[in-house]
Amino acid sequence: MRTTTAPETVADLIARQWGEHRPGLMYEDDAERHVLTRHRTAQEAAARAALLVDLMPPGAEPHLGVLLDNTPEFPFWLGAAALAGAAVAGINPTRRGPELARDILHTDCRILVTERAHLPLLRGLDLPGVRILVTGTEEYEALLAPYAAAKPGEAALRTPGPDSRLLLYFTSGSTGAPKAAICSQGRLAAAGAALARQFTVTPDDVHYICMPLFHGNAVIADWLPALVGGAPVALRRRFSASAFLDDVRAYGATYFTYVGRAIQYLLATEPRPDDRSHPLRLGFGTEAGAVDAARFAERFGVRLVEGYGATEGGASVQRTPDTPPGALGRAGAGDDLAVIDPATGAECPPAVLDPDGRLLNGSAAIGELVNRGRSLFEGYWRNPGAEADRTRDGWYWTGDLFFRDEAGYLYFAGRTDDRLRVDSENLAAAVIENILARWEGAAAVAVYAVPDEVAGDQVMAALALREGAAFDPAAFAAFLSLQQDLGTKMAPRYVRVVTAMPTTATNKIHRVSLRREGFHCDDPVWHRTPAGCYRPLDEAALAALLATYEAQGRSGLLRRPGTPPARNDRPGAGDAGDAEAASGT
Repeated sequence: MRTTTAPETVADLIARQWGEHRPGLMYEDDAERHVLTRHRTAQEAAARAALLVDLMPPGAEPHLGVLLDNTPEFPFWLGAAALAGAAVAGINPTRRGPELARDILHTDCRILVTERAHLPLLRGLDLPGVRILVTGTEEYEALLAPYAAAKPGEAALRTPGPDSRLLLYFTSGSTGAPKAAICSQGRLAAAGAALARQFTVTPDDVHYICMPLFHGNAVIADWLPALVGGAPVALRRRFSASAFLDDVRAYGATYFTYVGRAIQYLLATEPRPDDRSHPLRLGFGTEAGAVDAARFAERFGVRLVEGYGATEGGASVQRTPDTPPGALGRAGAGDDLAVIDPATGAECPPAVLDPDGRLLNGSAAIGELVNRGRSLFEGYWRNPGAEADRTRDGWYWTGDLFFRDEAGYLYFAGRTDDRLRVDSENLAAAVIENILARWEGAAAVAVYAVPDEVAGDQVMAALALREGAAFDPAAFAAFLSLQQDLGTKMAPRYVRVVTAMPTTATNKIHRVSLRREGFHCDDPVWHRTPAGCYRPLDEAALAALLATYEAQGRSGLLRRPGTPPARNDRPGAGDAGDAEAASGT
């Protein structure tokens, strides 16, 4: 470990780079790779901090929006905000129109830093009082030039301290307007130091940042521990599964982070004889799933560590060496975590697991993870209603489903929005997904609810197939019959075979779009008969199904053909083979 004391602020971390001429930042521009020293990165941050002080209108909230891909300008402006006592709102480039304008204006950004590639997103938007800086232009370089000699600590809007706001990071917003979580410099610096200790980060490491910097994962779990440990970071403009190993080898990367389905995209690439020839030692992230984590380790020889810690900071789960497979760990220091049934407020009973770790009492054991003790949650920007909901009854409600075994280890079971109720039994989508992921033909799996014809929900699954695989309904039904932990209500009533899984900007499967379409889609859909066989949902079968909904007065719950999804529910681009455009909690 490079440092022995935890920094109080991120500004401290930036300033400590001054005078250090070891590599600090690596990136590719016009097919040419560049290396900047740690001193140079601090110098660039200091120049932008001084510019920020002069450009920010008097009396304005010290907030700037950053609408950039993973270019060097993004960490420069993160560092600048830290030094200036300002806050960065990471703006998601997959948002569009009024929703994009809303994100910028909601966070009171008076300055927006963007690049030429994203200017079309801003055309026609009403952004009163927002000054737009376009990186890479002559005007931008002319603005920066007078501040080239600035040093850390010379200019600030507010003196940076542990309580200073640094990030206003949006939640995913898949079920409504995104909430901007407040992250202070002290909490972020402490989180970076904790991860640097946990993973023994040293200057000999290289942190590969391929997840988007507008998302908390890349900043908190990748950029910050590198700053603490003195490791350089290597930037990938947008995540690319096909270029992943080439980048890792070129940069000498030893560590990376992931979210959502990034691991599935990597596993879906064509295997190569040199898949294990690289310097990577560790991947850290969320939602890879036990099956894919094992496949990744077997193919690439890299251990994946699953972690849990919301950007909001309200709860964390700490992995220990004795954590069993599939579990995330136990409660973090000072936390009092419990799995609660939201309907009753009572703690759920412990999970019953078979010798293979398969959950046998999911309906009773799965509940919402709640922190009944100390919480580091710092609130949402200008959203008291969301804050109150998150902290109701004096507890911090994570919005995530978990179950807990007899020894106290916690297992992730999905989002509360991903709970299904089938024949009066509560099910968690993530649990069913983990089972379906064992099917050898699946490259990616998404499970979600569609309305039952009479009451409650039915299980629908979207499957993206591995290259060369085909959906064999008899083989799939036979596979399901052999899964001992697949409860009687869990088998999918409907199976949609997709060529490309819709994803959000953070590589998470976009379930909102899948739920909205249901079985009204252009992809082939199969439905399960009472005998357990899968048959095509052809025109005759669909007509009969819709007639049943009509007879039960539930047809209004279905989206009709030709009705487009709401604008902010449109998925980002991406597919199981390469998520070039899907890059992006």
